[in-house]
Amino acid sequence: MIIEVAISDLKLGQYVLDIVDQTGTYQLKGPGHVKSQAIIDHLAKHGVLSLLIDTRKSLTIKNEKSGDIQFTRPEQTDTYIAPLAFEISQAKALFSHSKHIQQQVLRNILNDVDVDLAPVKEVADDTVNAVFKNPDALACVLNIRFKDDYLLEHAVSVSVLMTIFCRHLGIEKRLTKELAIGAFLHDVGKIKIPDEILNKPGKLTPEEFVIMQSHVEHSVEIINNITGISDISLEVAALHHEKLNGNGYPYQLVADDISLYGRMITICDIFDALTANRVYKAGYCHVKAFNILRKLAQDGELDLPLVDQFIRCMGVYPIGSLVELNANRLAIVEARTDDPIRPKVRSFYDIDHRHYTMAEDIDLSSVEGVTIKSVRADDFNLEMNKIVEFLMLQG
Repeated sequence: MIIEVAISDLKLGQYVLDIVDQTGTYQLKGPGHVKSQAIIDHLAKHGVLSLLIDTRKSLTIKNEKSGDIQFTRPEQTDTYIAPLAFEISQAKALFSHSKHIQQQVLRNILNDVDVDLAPVKEVADDTVNAVFKNPDALACVLNIRFKDDYLLEHAVSVSVLMTIFCRHLGIEKRLTKELAIGAFLHDVGKIKIPDEILNKPGKLTPEEFVIMQSHVEHSVEIINNITGISDISLEVAALHHEKLNGNGYPYQLVADDISLYGRMITICDIFDALTANRVYKAGYCHVKAFNILRKLAQDGELDLPLVDQFIRCMGVYPIGSLVELNANRLAIVEARTDDPIRPKVRSFYDIDHRHYTMAEDIDLSSVEGVTIKSVRADDFNLEMNKIVEFLMLQG
């Protein structure tokens, strides 16, 4: 199992895949086992905060008390792991690793270093494989966001959303991987936009908006110079701000000139921008975001049948989203049912008394008298990360 561990919890014998979070720019020579305390001390000294560990490759320590430390591979045993906890843990680790790769890509661009496509392809492969196996876990993790990491998380999230959408539409895995790569790289040009414009809390002036729009052309130029990039990956990145009525940018293309994949990424990009928290703006709940997407489609900007397919794909109440029940309880959506507006949920929080409660699974399709509405954790001064951790501990 791949998990993220803090440097303070790193142990001898564990197999390190990569650095997830750090205060510096230290890079591992490659994955490997931790075979001495000196290695742990060295990582901590260089500002490493957390790492990605493959628990399946951990070694067992022998003769530790005698000082003659030896490592052996443990016998393989079948251990039961709660499916939901396992899937979400894997998905969180994959999302964190993807952010790390995105950070490396942006760092290379800033330093005029060629972007290596190999780790991006690896992340895309892992994302596609995870989504095609079970899209719900990664969809759930998309709700655990940090407003200070918007640029990194937006790129990763759009790639995940694009992959989930592809699976729903029956697009083959090989092509989905190329689309996921394009989505992962679609906003790299924003690294060329001045921070005071990129992170401006208020409305941009016309002059500032022209500069902001140029990020697409910067992205196209950067992606086009990546060795091994496919035409389809470049296409999907180039079209993510085009609108069917010709009012998009930078090419002002109209419907007939915008491919299916260009239409798809525009929907994914807008949806994530609407639902994500930023330093200066709270995101919308999912139902509100869906309504905005449909309004944009009715106004001729987006493909309406495709928007409706996206909503069906995500679910009216997406897996991992928060809902408020009429008994003044909060619940998280766990699974869909045959009724699209009556999912299975797990209640966990008493709104009146402002405290967590024993989790209760409720199939809304089989009970009467329980109403439901989409809400956000911020509305109740809660954090999605802590909510998910609490529910994982509940089993």
